[in-house]
Amino acid sequence: MTQNKFIIVVLLILFVSCSKHPHYEKVYSFENREWKDDVKLSFPVEIEDVATEYNFTLSLRVSTDYKYNNLWVFLKTISPDGTEAREPFEINITNSDGTWIGNRTGSIVETPLMFNKRKLPIAGKYTFILEQGISSSEIDNVLDLGFKVEKVEE
Repeated sequence: MTQNKFIIVVLLILFVSCSKHPHYEKVYSFENREWKDDVKLSFPVEIEDVATEYNFTLSLRVSTDYKYNNLWVFLKTISPDGTEAREPFEINITNSDGTWIGNRTGSIVETPLMFNKRKLPIAGKYTFILEQGISSSEIDNVLDLGFKVEKVEE
């Protein structure tokens, strides 16, 4: 192996080994690009280190045929001691002039909703449940929704 190839291989190994991996990540894909009102997405996350801050990110991917400028969701949190909380959140998808807020690639738009630097009070398994929060029985042109938890690196 020539010296240049060796250096490239070493750099690639270092790059891959130093990349940050999320604490938790899961993506739900919707059948026929429809999020039906009876479909609730569950994300069980084990939190052991309560002294650490975490970044939480929801990533919604829709097609450019999505007909609304936002999407309301309900996030239900069940803590390890059984305590429950349910909160509404709005994911803005387009600006008032119709331009996309998220990252557009071809006919797909990905819009994140981020909750940065959050601490959880007790260690154990948390379950985060997402449901759509509009009055329609289904939302068309929704491809998938991802949920990611990352430890805040300082």
